[in-house]
Amino acid sequence: MASFVHVEQPVQHPGVARAIEAADSIRGIAHSFDGARGAASLLLAAIVSALLVVANRVIDTWSDGHLLVAWIVLWCVAFAAMALFAAPARRLAVGLHNTLKTWKADRKAFQEDQKLWNVALQDARVMADLSRAMSCDGMREVRGYY
Repeated sequence: MASFVHVEQPVQHPGVARAIEAADSIRGIAHSFDGARGAASLLLAAIVSALLVVANRVIDTWSDGHLLVAWIVLWCVAFAAMALFAAPARRLAVGLHNTLKTWKADRKAFQEDQKLWNVALQDARVMADLSRAMSCDGMREVRGYY
């Protein structure tokens, strides 16, 4: 007599499923990453470190009796600098990020226009389409003056 055993096998390997979930979460983190925030933090750290170097130079000229007071002043300068320069550093980083993004988009559009123009110089049909599109735009602009 023959008997059959039916074993339920998973359709997908659990390790592969975890790897796919990990890749999706990493992709989500990378998608939500704000480069301006990191640039602002880096700029703020540079400003604060420069102020700390200057404060340390001033402290080095003091006598040893005032060393505790000097370290308190040094850390007050550090925290005050972080508080004062956080918002301007973030605005500067966001502005630079937006300027770079706009420049990249303009550069890409210019390169695409150059490619289309080079194709139009080789193909009369594309040149006719461009000419027709430009004449339609010109007619729309002229109609606005009537």
